[in-house]
Amino acid sequence: MGKQAKPLRVLVIAQQYPPDMGGGATRAYNAVKGLLLNGVRVTVVAAHPHYPHGNIPKEYRWKPIKIEWREGAKVIRTFVPPLPSLGLVYRLTLLFTFAVSSLFALPAVGKVDVVWAANPNIISFFPAMVYGLLLRAPVALNVDDLWPEDMYSLNLLKPNSLLAKVAEALARIAYHKAKVITPISPHYKLVICGRYRTDPSKVKTVRAGVDTSKFKPCPPRQRGDKFTVLYSGAFSVAYDFEQVLQAAKLLQNENVEFVLQGGGEVAPLVKKRVRELGLINVKVIDKILPREEVAKLLCQADALLLPLKDFGRPYLGISSKLYEYQAVGKPILCAARGAPALHILETRSGLVSRPGDIEALAKNTLELAHNPQLAEKLGSSSRRYIEKGLTTESVGREILKVLTGAR
Repeated sequence: MGKQAKPLRVLVIAQQYPPDMGGGATRAYNAVKGLLLNGVRVTVVAAHPHYPHGNIPKEYRWKPIKIEWREGAKVIRTFVPPLPSLGLVYRLTLLFTFAVSSLFALPAVGKVDVVWAANPNIISFFPAMVYGLLLRAPVALNVDDLWPEDMYSLNLLKPNSLLAKVAEALARIAYHKAKVITPISPHYKLVICGRYRTDPSKVKTVRAGVDTSKFKPCPPRQRGDKFTVLYSGAFSVAYDFEQVLQAAKLLQNENVEFVLQGGGEVAPLVKKRVRELGLINVKVIDKILPREEVAKLLCQADALLLPLKDFGRPYLGISSKLYEYQAVGKPILCAARGAPALHILETRSGLVSRPGDIEALAKNTLELAHNPQLAEKLGSSSRRYIEKGLTTESVGREILKVLTGAR
């Protein structure tokens, strides 16, 4: 008998990692779990828990590093200041602090075969590149969000400014120096290869996937007096909650309730607008929940909501939130253009409206409320799509194949 192949050793650089909330932390966790399920030895270098509120737990606060084990992965936490992810200055401070402090973990990392820069995009590549040079390992770059392009859309950065030119120069270096690039959306490849002239052969799309051990089909639910529409996730500037509140206002005389759960910078504004509009059919849960509790909460709703902002152009990314929504088998109300809208339509998972179209969002809500057979059909289609190839294990298998090829 031949010798058994040694498991691949992967170092993941991820500033945001659970218990942080948000898409970046969720996608990094799902990828790590998927790799572990495929026999990979994983070490994660992450910041102390901080996102999005900046409240760092006492056991981490002001410590240069802290080592822990989470579900089979060695996680090395490094210092970031207790700042909320709010505005460009705070965000850049967190990004660059972690880029430096992540290198403190070097003595505790050990030998690795591949370094994978998971998040935040582009900036995480540079400490990953240092690790790659010192540990003599190839470096792969994951692309959760296009950077700096998404910052233009969110008005956090002005195109053609000096800072924008520096950001694009950093992006160009990262895309060209990375051995392989793993965008989570196929639409990102158009920008990565077109704008930055990156070799298309090294760009391998790997969708984010979802942890189906946590996000399971919901048990049969008796509809209550009200049809409940739920948003769960970050209250960030990427979402337009005003359209949700205005749609709720149109539906005040219907048996429809909107529940908005999560935490983030625009939560105070959302609560203020609910009071100003006198909405009795909107409930705001300004609280960050563990993933298991989020999964349970999703099952208490009749439909799930993705209310993206109108960015002035089609959105190229696909939120990991959508996969979690699909995994529990609920119909989705999607207010978006571009990739998320196409994804919903192609997978027959819900109803789509253009962002900001209040009447269309209200109409789609009523259509699901008045047609339980349609809602059930869309929810079942959602779950089947996830089961076909977007579980953590299947996505981990894809990542493993890409990283093995990068050696």
